[in-house]
Amino acid sequence: MAGHIAALYRHPVKGFTPEPLARAALTAGAPFPCDRLYAVETGPSGFDPDAPAFVPKQKFAVLAALPQVARAVTRYDEASQRLEVRAPGLPDLSAPLGEAAGRQAFADWLTRLLGDDARGPLQVLQAPGHRFMDHPKGDVSILNLASVRDLEQKLGREIDPLRFRANIYVEGWPPWVENQWAGAGMMVGWAQAQVFKPIVRCAATDVDPATGVRDMEITKALFDHYGHMFCGVYVHVTRDGAVSLGDACSQPQPEAAAQPIFGGAAR
Repeated sequence: MAGHIAALYRHPVKGFTPEPLARAALTAGAPFPCDRLYAVETGPSGFDPDAPAFVPKQKFAVLAALPQVARAVTRYDEASQRLEVRAPGLPDLSAPLGEAAGRQAFADWLTRLLGDDARGPLQVLQAPGHRFMDHPKGDVSILNLASVRDLEQKLGREIDPLRFRANIYVEGWPPWVENQWAGAGMMVGWAQAQVFKPIVRCAATDVDPATGVRDMEITKALFDHYGHMFCGVYVHVTRDGAVSLGDACSQPQPEAAAQPIFGGAAR
């Protein structure tokens, strides 16, 4: 089942601007590079940086809970750990997130942006080696663009694929075939991976990532038209390798793919 990589994205700060890449190096057993390194806590979340563990995304400033964060345009420099951020009506900010003072500066700036919509004191969280993923085992996310287009046809309107905040966007697969691949091996560029499970979508996809306006009901549409709320899959990298735009992204052993076990058959 051959396809090719049409886009690559990382999300250095959970819930904020996706950053396009031309190339990335995937590592066995590791998440996507420079993805979800930081998260903004909206009131006490229970996260302990000395003993980092999974915390549900509802505890953080994400589009599902605070669509206004889409108004902040961010850009992260990995080498310096510096975040550049801008939004209408506020001065631009350059904050070194590797330093406590820089994280506090970003939290203060964001508090001004959100105003009364902030549900509690904001704090930028990070811990060495920890990633703030939506699922504790959701290492790398892949979106089948044909599935998004199939949903577009059902709704009669365009859907920005960035609503799904994936790492790897693939062209060339039939719509929804990925829902049948739990447990199957696949090639992702020059890396090898195993499909973990389909991604259950939430209200974050209802928000236009460019405007911060909640203008669609994606999760409802998925259930109404397909009987599930899946779009995309999580994979675990099993062999190191580079991935680049245009690289093949294929399932080398389709006969080993498991039957759908997370819901009804793909449609």
